[in-house]
Amino acid sequence: MAKKKKSKLPLAYKPVGFALSWASGALAGLAFRKAWKVIRHEDDAPDALDRDRGWGEILLAAAVQGAIFAAVRSAADRTGAKAIERSTGVWPAQDKGGRD
Repeated sequence: MAKKKKSKLPLAYKPVGFALSWASGALAGLAFRKAWKVIRHEDDAPDALDRDRGWGEILLAAAVQGAIFAAVRSAADRTGAKAIERSTGVWPAQDKGGRD
């Protein structure tokens, strides 16, 4: 059985992935702040240690924030991977495993 030649592409993708992660995090933060204004008509979302906020409000904010961050990160990761594949012909992930 022949060994597969290991590609250097995943290593080359790291800086691109880092830049996309940073940009998507900033975009997700902005999207969350705007979503929270629509949901609760407040400028600031509750913090888990905010004594004046109830459990429901804190958990709602955390769930909305998590969903937005996951969706934006997945969109950025997928867009970057498709761009690398189009330009090099190689998918940047080595396996079909999970993200982390």
